[in-house]
Amino acid sequence: MVELEVLNAKTTKPFGKVNATSSSTVSELRVVIHKTLKQTPHADRISLRLEPRGRSLKDTDSVSSLNLGNGDKVYIKDLGPQIGWKTVFLAEYAGPLIVYLLFYFRPELIYGKAAGNPITLTTHIAAGCYTVHYVKRLLETIFVHRFSHNTMPIRNLFKNCSYYWGFTAYVSYHVNHPLYTSPCMCTVWAALAAFALCELGNFSIHIALRNLRPPGTKVRRIPVADSNPLTKLFNLVSCPNYTYEIGAWVCFSAMTSCLPAYLFAFAGAFQMTVWALAKHRNYKKEFKDYPRARRAIFPFVL
Repeated sequence: MVELEVLNAKTTKPFGKVNATSSSTVSELRVVIHKTLKQTPHADRISLRLEPRGRSLKDTDSVSSLNLGNGDKVYIKDLGPQIGWKTVFLAEYAGPLIVYLLFYFRPELIYGKAAGNPITLTTHIAAGCYTVHYVKRLLETIFVHRFSHNTMPIRNLFKNCSYYWGFTAYVSYHVNHPLYTSPCMCTVWAALAAFALCELGNFSIHIALRNLRPPGTKVRRIPVADSNPLTKLFNLVSCPNYTYEIGAWVCFSAMTSCLPAYLFAFAGAFQMTVWALAKHRNYKKEFKDYPRARRAIFPFVL
């Protein structure tokens, strides 16, 4: 057993001492700290550090790998109120579905008398694409995704919902507007086909990532392509799910020829590129045999 002293990262005041085994992970240690020292925050709210202003330790780090011994100090930071990842995902994906379909099925509530104008075929197709995309996301959240963390700060719920719901209203207002003008149908059909391919590719990558992690574990492995040809993008980039996601929204933008949709695609591409670069760096640090030819998100470029 290893006896560790637990201190407040903000004030450096001690909470007390806990006992852990050398094989205990940070995730397990957070639970031990909360159960032993009742004045500490809930385990899900605890961020463990070796220095008051140091980096948060990974849940998979162990006491032995961190070279912690009897009498060593660990610092905890309260991450604040938390909410389940799945809850946040369901809220941020259900909202756009409801908002978009409100514009589509009840245009008179938004546009007034002008809502009586005929709706273009492209508007119908766009509503179908938006519905398919977010229904897919909801089903993936419930049945496919396996989250490495149980919770996230509750402030993320409001931030994420504002982003998704707000952009959806912006895009939907223009695509469902009575004065909306569709691009030529050749462009629409070509973009629709590409959109469908990207959606299938994104789903295929999520299934492949799910299969990398056995149920109830936090095992991390190098993601690789499986027998599905749409997963071959793993040979070129670390985060092909983001690549397909960006592709889907670029196709939707081209299909509708809608500036707000392009802005949404650009904002999403920027954020996903930031995430992909971070994941790519972590993969290379964690796995010494990680394929060096892979890029983060855009094949041969970035």
